[in-house]
Amino acid sequence: MSELAHAPVAEAFTDPAEAAARLEEAGYLADDAASTVAYLADALGKPILAEGPAGVGKTELARAAAIARDARLVRLQCYEGLDEASALYEWDYRKQLLAVQAQPDRDWDDASAHIYGEAFLLERPLLRALRSDEPTVLLIDEVDKVDVDFEALLLEILDDYQVSVPELGTVTARRRPYVVLTSNRTRELSEALKRRCLYLSLDYPDPEREAAIVRARVPDATAALADRLAAVVRSLRELDLRKPPSIAETIDWARTLLAIAEGEADPQRLAATAGVVLKHDDDLEAGVAHLRGQSASRVGDGTPNPRGVAGPRPR
Repeated sequence: MSELAHAPVAEAFTDPAEAAARLEEAGYLADDAASTVAYLADALGKPILAEGPAGVGKTELARAAAIARDARLVRLQCYEGLDEASALYEWDYRKQLLAVQAQPDRDWDDASAHIYGEAFLLERPLLRALRSDEPTVLLIDEVDKVDVDFEALLLEILDDYQVSVPELGTVTARRRPYVVLTSNRTRELSEALKRRCLYLSLDYPDPEREAAIVRARVPDATAALADRLAAVVRSLRELDLRKPPSIAETIDWARTLLAIAEGEADPQRLAATAGVVLKHDDDLEAGVAHLRGQSASRVGDGTPNPRGVAGPRPR
């Protein structure tokens, strides 16, 4: 690990409690594990690897860290087939060709020394974060979608916050970015990558925490609406769905009900607006049947459903 990785950062979190408070001001309610890891990422100069199902707030943690640290957020969205040209840098070949054609009398050595310079360099997220003079949060989102070969590039960057560019030499971070990697666990990441990171396992929050998140993000939502939605979403997640509702979708549902039903959340209105949180036909069908089955027994109020229909199905 280079000395840079341990260099003091002006915007660093000073302890877990202070990290939790600043993240909360940024709209992210961190539990003890998340706030501790957020602090340790500064104290130890290590990236965070946040793993968990889609929609539990992994990406939002990076966004909130950027706000809390008054830093620029640089995001690398990973996907299958992602390569160095899209993640690190590439050369503007069209501009290079025009430059060569504009000066035909130059020999190749002279021309190549000219066209592999800053004027022709196209920065991509990883290089942009390393070369940034501003405080930066680097989000490497859904890293489980890249192949193992691409992980080797990340290892070099995460080890010493530097990378080798053949035409430019070694590029070292001007100031260490605060790095958050996220994974939906679609594949097992390499042990080498995990060793370089602080691990944070995130899951859906309990109804009390999710209601608090709704109230924090939707100030107009009453406590009763937030509690009701948190309980309903919890019950929907217990169904055998292709894609369970995310926290962000719970927040959208609260905004939807405020917009069209003045915050009323009876089973009929919930069923009519279930498309806000359920995005597949079979999920929507199962969810609506579940919600309509609650007419005699409201979800989350502790009253048993006497009809015993449309309840959560075990996974």
